[in-house]
Amino acid sequence: MTPLARLILAQIDADGPMTLADYMALSLMHPKHGYYATRDPFGAAGDFTTAPEISQMFGELLGLSLAQAWLDQGAPAPFALAELGPGRGTLMADILRATRGVPGFHAAMQLHLVETSPTLRQVQAKTLKGHAPQWHSATEDLPDLPLFLVANEFFDALPIRQAQRSGDSWRERMVTRDGDRLIPALSAPTPLPMLAQRLDDTAEGDIVEFSPAATRIAAHVGTQIATRGGAALIVDYGDWRALGDTFQALRAHATADPFADPGGADLTAHVDFEALALAAAPARHTRLTAQGVFLERLGIAQRAQKLADALTGGAQQAHLAAHRRLTHPSEMGTLFKVMGLYPEGAAPPPGLLG
Repeated sequence: MTPLARLILAQIDADGPMTLADYMALSLMHPKHGYYATRDPFGAAGDFTTAPEISQMFGELLGLSLAQAWLDQGAPAPFALAELGPGRGTLMADILRATRGVPGFHAAMQLHLVETSPTLRQVQAKTLKGHAPQWHSATEDLPDLPLFLVANEFFDALPIRQAQRSGDSWRERMVTRDGDRLIPALSAPTPLPMLAQRLDDTAEGDIVEFSPAATRIAAHVGTQIATRGGAALIVDYGDWRALGDTFQALRAHATADPFADPGGADLTAHVDFEALALAAAPARHTRLTAQGVFLERLGIAQRAQKLADALTGGAQQAHLAAHRRLTHPSEMGTLFKVMGLYPEGAAPPPGLLG
């Protein structure tokens, strides 16, 4: 049994069954034994691969979309260029490279990263050497400036709660013990005021997921963009409204039992973009758009061809395969969605429709 499993079992013994959100938070973010605190999980040698690790084009186009939004809002200076959950720093490095030629953009920006993992902060520092990033543990610590922000595969890793419809009440999915094993279990039926509106579109036994952490962060980002200006690009897998059990564990690019080895696998769930949009008000939100459509609107086909012309052989084939993986409907093109946030009266970020 791992040290983190023993800690969780002891907490259950002391306090009773814990919510799925508390279990996820401990498994992912425990300062000594949590998943993100102990490893670099990205890439072929890790547990999953994100879009920035597939091709530089992804970050370049997101960067140019943010830079054009900055220009459209009058090029405010200074402003905060921020990323939530920056991984290895690859996405931000591509954003910075693509925006070097935007007049005044780098001179006006302050670079801010929201990252809790000491391991990943060290990797980001090496990747972004020379750009003087400032790190924060929470979005609330970002400076009170116009905020131009990207969050790629960030919200899917935030702790969720799950509730199963039971009459006009809900039975919450909890984590408890069966001997030395951690197992899921349902609470007694109880009203959940935050899900009152979901009684209209669910049936007996339906499961709804919700993330207090995600809506809190969206509310802060939305308020800052609405009052100070800026834009956010949120890229993740999910849909407009949560319905069903999407909680899963990933290890070595394959699914795993999420309760078998806390801290040893990545835990994720699909993102409820409607909940983020509602929480972000008074900031406006764009239409939810498939990643492939978003990237094609920004000119990824032309960028891919230009890069391909400079390559040959296996390098060219790998590049073309990366373009397909990012945009094709059978790969990441429709599974991943993009939503933008922007102030009232401003244009939506390029690539998205208001």
